[in-house]
Amino acid sequence: MPPLRLKVSTPAESPLTGHLPFSDAPGVPDPIEVTSRYLTRGGRPWFPVSGEFHYTRYPAGEWEEELLKMKAGGVTAVASYLIWIHHEEVEGRIRFDGDRDLRRFAGLCARHGLDFIPRIGPWSHAEVRNGGLPDWLLARARTPRTDDPAYLEPVRTWYEAIAGQLSGLDRAHGGPIIAIQIENELYDQPGHLLTLKRMAQAAGLSAPLWTSTAWGGVRLPPDELLPLYGGYPETFWTEADGGWPDTCRKHFFFTHQRDDEGIGADLRPTAVRGADPADLATRTRRFPWATCELGGGMAVSYHRRPRVDAADVGALGLTKIGCGSVWQGYYMFHGGTNPVGERTTLQESHATGYPNDLPVRTYDFQAPLGEYGQYRSSYDELRLQHALLADFGHLVAPMESFLPAQQPVGQDDRDTLRWAVRASADSGFLFVNNHQPHEALPDHPDTSFTVEFPAGPALTFPSTPVTVPTGAYFCWPLRLDVGGLRLDWATAQPVCTVDADGRTALVLAATDGIPVELALDEGTLTSVSVPSGQSATLDGRVLITGLRPGTDALVEVDTADGERVGLLVLDAKTARTAYKGVAWGAERLVLCEPGAGVVFDAHAHVHPHAHARGGQGEIRVHSPAGETSLAVLPAPRRPPVVTGASVRESGDGVFTRYHLTGDGRDPRFGGGGEGGGEGEADVIRAAGPAPEPVTGVLGRASAPADEHYDTTAAEYALTVPDGLPLTGTLLRVHWTGDVARAYVGDRLVADQFHSGRVWDIALDRLPAFALRGEGLRLRVLPRAADARVYVADAAAADGAVATIGRVEWVRTRTWVIGEG
Repeated sequence: MPPLRLKVSTPAESPLTGHLPFSDAPGVPDPIEVTSRYLTRGGRPWFPVSGEFHYTRYPAGEWEEELLKMKAGGVTAVASYLIWIHHEEVEGRIRFDGDRDLRRFAGLCARHGLDFIPRIGPWSHAEVRNGGLPDWLLARARTPRTDDPAYLEPVRTWYEAIAGQLSGLDRAHGGPIIAIQIENELYDQPGHLLTLKRMAQAAGLSAPLWTSTAWGGVRLPPDELLPLYGGYPETFWTEADGGWPDTCRKHFFFTHQRDDEGIGADLRPTAVRGADPADLATRTRRFPWATCELGGGMAVSYHRRPRVDAADVGALGLTKIGCGSVWQGYYMFHGGTNPVGERTTLQESHATGYPNDLPVRTYDFQAPLGEYGQYRSSYDELRLQHALLADFGHLVAPMESFLPAQQPVGQDDRDTLRWAVRASADSGFLFVNNHQPHEALPDHPDTSFTVEFPAGPALTFPSTPVTVPTGAYFCWPLRLDVGGLRLDWATAQPVCTVDADGRTALVLAATDGIPVELALDEGTLTSVSVPSGQSATLDGRVLITGLRPGTDALVEVDTADGERVGLLVLDAKTARTAYKGVAWGAERLVLCEPGAGVVFDAHAHVHPHAHARGGQGEIRVHSPAGETSLAVLPAPRRPPVVTGASVRESGDGVFTRYHLTGDGRDPRFGGGGEGGGEGEADVIRAAGPAPEPVTGVLGRASAPADEHYDTTAAEYALTVPDGLPLTGTLLRVHWTGDVARAYVGDRLVADQFHSGRVWDIALDRLPAFALRGEGLRLRVLPRAADARVYVADAAAADGAVATIGRVEWVRTRTWVIGEG
């Protein structure tokens, strides 16, 4: 089969600069600017990664650790809706206490080097009651989300309250606020958007970037707001019987179409567009392709309950980079729990005229970090991509996206390989996506590529065609400079660079099913040492093949400039355990066990047993209860010290691995210990008949009314075992049925709509005294056979029987690791 071909063209014109009225604070050391193709920071191309985390949906005492998890996952900016109804449910009483402490949240972002993006509304959506607008406001304002004075007056007060909380946290004062989003999904009111921006500025808010969501053909005030786009792998807001939406399907193709007409279409008909095509074309020429809502997961509504897998999230994210994105923004990156309202529940529902019934409490969103901070596989998939952007984003950002001449002929084409190249005049990155949800894409055997560059010879690679497996998605480097060595191509994805043993090492991740081939420009090296496989010289290149990926797969190169360079190729599974961060005075690459997670805390106190000359900062590993280990490159001079544990050292390829045993007890993180295992749910009451289906807005199925949980739900009792710590323990429930709720006494503490996923409940979120005394009650309703509800795959058949199958106590241990 002949190579697939793509021609990189010379850009018709240089990117526009200085054409937009965005400016950073005078005198900042790293001014942020916007060109027509990418952003810069400190004069260097900049590729931010933002992740959504709603502070009002998470306990304030745990914010800091969760922010560090996000940072370790490659997030550089934390975005959060400032949900008005969470702060001012009762008119005139604006609360910023406890879990509403906006200033503290923004300050924690600053403390740990994270940028902050407040999305100030007033309307947020966020699957919140009234989209976040308080009930009292709607009772007063006849035309909300317009320039109605009765609406703008309380909005002004709200903005002034926000400005007071964020005073001194802007860029002019060294603060973390890089952007402020106005409103959300308002497609036909450009004048009102400008009014809101001016009101926010008058209140004292400032940022180098002012943004707006731009999907649905939104009309924006010219050049006033940076348009941000989105794309989701699935939807909860479409019809139960509508199938996988085409607006989601297209995100798994490489395209230069930025808009997604499907997001928010339940509140704005898909056929309705705000801007005309000429305006959209002008926007594309003047603004870079930036995003704020790439689907990190997806919520479930009562009538539609999609499942989102890690590969769905990872493939969509990688595809958007290949399409030309210069800002990866995820919604949600971290799940949460709706707070308890003082007067009403606070979820989106049919009761307030919205088209979807959402769970009362959970807002897990199937996010990379879950409702209780659980690590999900999607976190590993995205972290791998974000590591690439952290070290090579300054190269990728200014590169344009190019598509091959032979592209899929439509969204039903599963036979044409989907690929693109981000390129400069003579180098670039190749992106391939062979995954999409619901409908598997086939293997593509005998695949090779030819990429023609305007300022350099074409590359045809790999030397032996490969099979692109079903489900694979990856990025390969083309003519990448690594410390003076030119890597013409690699059939493995760049992860990051790390300095170790006097050399710069490029770490790459192999793709399962694709043999590793490295092509080194012979003119940029003097010697090569290969640990396995073989090397051969061909056409001015040293080709390395047969390499077995792993922690020992280090190719060592002496460059023509006299430098030492390494190329370390990890296998796909190991690469997804890799974290890069600063620990014990140096930048290090850390490998944890699968299912565990790592955070780097530069501000942690000196370990009590640390060496007198060091000890500042620490690594924390969150892992399932039991022993664990981590591998480090470069290794510290002395073995690390672990609170409440012993450390055994061994070799692991070029890494040093530390095996941790013991209790691991640290009072800051609820101690260590075991205590997990199977639980027992005692049947109190069997389920009665399923509630009769009820429909609400748009004729969609409505969630069962509260009274059904008292009369027809199956009920189970659980007692927390004596001695089981509440901190660090999840109750994991395997169940079938329609809807489940958990109660401590009469208090609703957790809920879930059945979609085939397990149901996790964090014990430390529950009232401890009552939980120990009264235990937990689980109530499960069956679903009527004729309910118009979409549940994915095999789980659809589980709704008729309301039962708790198995319960587990799942313990997480936090290992605190300081410098030895």
